[in-house]
Amino acid sequence: MTDLLWPGDARAGDLFTDERVVAAMISVESAWLAARGCPAALSDIADISGLFAEGGGNPVIPLVKILRAENSSVAEHLHTGLTSQDVLDTALVLCLRSITNKTIQNLDQQVYALASLADRHRGTRMAARTLTQHAIPTTFGLKAANWLNAVLDAREVLSSCAEVPVQIGGAAGTLAAPAAVAGSPSAALDLVAATARLLGLPARPPWHTTRAPFTRVADALVTCTDAWGKIANDVLLASRPEVGELSEPVEEGRGGSSAMPNKQNPVLSVLIRRAALAAPPLAATMHLAAAEAIDERPDGSWHVEWATLRTLSRRTVVAASQTTELVSGLVVNADRMATTLAAAYPGIDAERLKTGGEQPYLGANDELIDAALARAEGKPC
Repeated sequence: MTDLLWPGDARAGDLFTDERVVAAMISVESAWLAARGCPAALSDIADISGLFAEGGGNPVIPLVKILRAENSSVAEHLHTGLTSQDVLDTALVLCLRSITNKTIQNLDQQVYALASLADRHRGTRMAARTLTQHAIPTTFGLKAANWLNAVLDAREVLSSCAEVPVQIGGAAGTLAAPAAVAGSPSAALDLVAATARLLGLPARPPWHTTRAPFTRVADALVTCTDAWGKIANDVLLASRPEVGELSEPVEEGRGGSSAMPNKQNPVLSVLIRRAALAAPPLAATMHLAAAEAIDERPDGSWHVEWATLRTLSRRTVVAASQTTELVSGLVVNADRMATTLAAAYPGIDAERLKTGGEQPYLGANDELIDAALARAEGKPC
């Protein structure tokens, strides 16, 4: 799966593709059979083009038909006690697990790269800017430490909601059919818990009309793109030729123009910023769907979640990879920073002169950087 109109989409590989969703749905059906004592080796479907989902409004219905036809020995047990939403919701959870794991891996790499930048450039002085204008002196090390704190915030938020629970409730969230096939309500709960264990997921009561598990992950992904968007914006501004304080890592064939051979565009930052701009409306759609849920299975608001969650997830993974590459290879022009700062005097010294502060007027620069580095290492600040 690649998206021509979302350059970089290939970085997400096969995460959350149609094939992976189908494989995840089959995993749910297999785990349910195994939990019921009817283990079966349900094989993946080589050609998913036959899954005509429009007829029933979701892809589980045609999938179950195919699986029953191909697995006659367990056909009567397959899917019995489940409903389409159980299978699809839990399959989405499995796909999200791969997304969050990949994103956290990238966040960890970013933490390492940004901690290195912050420490290495704690003495690299530059002009701080507020409302686009020179403010007071700062250091690039502190700017990198602020980026680091944002990435650490994102990692904490994403890690806190990465374990999304299994979603199994039967036709209307009452566990009626599971209780019937298991023999009792308590046995039905045990059956759900066993299925969750086989899938490596937490268990909890049905959340088929309470969508916080999905909206929390969506919000966490946006927290990530927010942090990366800030970094990209700073790099975009600082890489303008008339500023020239930062530049992206150079790679053959990247950053060129179809018409102007003299250009070296900061493409990574542009694409990261694109993701940061696009992500919040997708999370808003997830919240709108949650708020519009009615009865025991919504008419449309459940359905809008699927592609929205996939789009947000894949775009986040792409931006995560691009940000890792950006911060790991970022070029810092310390001389240009020093030149710009020197040219900003005496105006940039106005606050120091007014308050009587000493040169170089960097306040708690080192202490703030040290606090960010300690946090990155998991130490108390």
